[in-house]
Amino acid sequence: MSGSDKVFAGSIPSIYEDYLVPLIFEGFAEDLARRVAALCPKSVLETAAGTGVVTRALATRLPADAQYQVTDLNQPMLEMAIQRQGEDPRISWQRADALALPTPNAAFDVVCCQFGVMFFPDRMHGYREAKRVLKPGGTFVFNVWDRIEENDFANEVTIALAQLFPSNPPRFLARTPHGYHDETLITEELVGAGFRSVRIEKRSEQSRAPSPQHPAIAYCQGTPLRSEIEAHGADELIAATEHAAAAIASRHGHGEVTGTVKALVIIAEI
Repeated sequence: MSGSDKVFAGSIPSIYEDYLVPLIFEGFAEDLARRVAALCPKSVLETAAGTGVVTRALATRLPADAQYQVTDLNQPMLEMAIQRQGEDPRISWQRADALALPTPNAAFDVVCCQFGVMFFPDRMHGYREAKRVLKPGGTFVFNVWDRIEENDFANEVTIALAQLFPSNPPRFLARTPHGYHDETLITEELVGAGFRSVRIEKRSEQSRAPSPQHPAIAYCQGTPLRSEIEAHGADELIAATEHAAAAIASRHGHGEVTGTVKALVIIAEI
């Protein structure tokens, strides 16, 4: 993972929230929130919260006396989450690195993280931090994307950009968001970090967008893939987005488009 893979700044948070969240994140956020709420936690820590799609889904399911701490490494993403959530006395917000949580030991019943662990520069350390802040018997609930070939729009955008920039294709999507899907490796790393029980489930959703341009904008302009595209030239972003949209249209048509998105959901207990 390159250093730029973790940077969600500039116009990215707004495009991410408006395009990418409804495209691929909302269904998985509802699933994650249901799983966390079913554990009946009184205290929850969310890491890598992004613009707060899980926060919004989970807050409606937690009891009035719950404590919910929401964190993200990127301040612009966290500010977007705060803006979209509104006032809630149960929720505290903090910019925090999931690998160095400013939290006492054994403070939470549940730690949750939606599509964030792939960005950890040292996953084992991140897993140990999650275990450290969990109470005895606590649960770490998170998800990761399945391999890119199982995720239609992300794969089609990646292939299209490789055609446009063959000498140095932008590979952010394959390298980072879709680069951590080996179930054996995930289990080994969690057990190595001290979790005693690990369950992994596969989950599939249908991703829908009003046009091929929507997923093209979402991926090319609403993720760190943007930096890789702009490295080819400041004027390449629009051309790359249009090329990706044409590739999606060639597979799915020019009107409303539908594609498959697949992920793994992991439940790790201590």
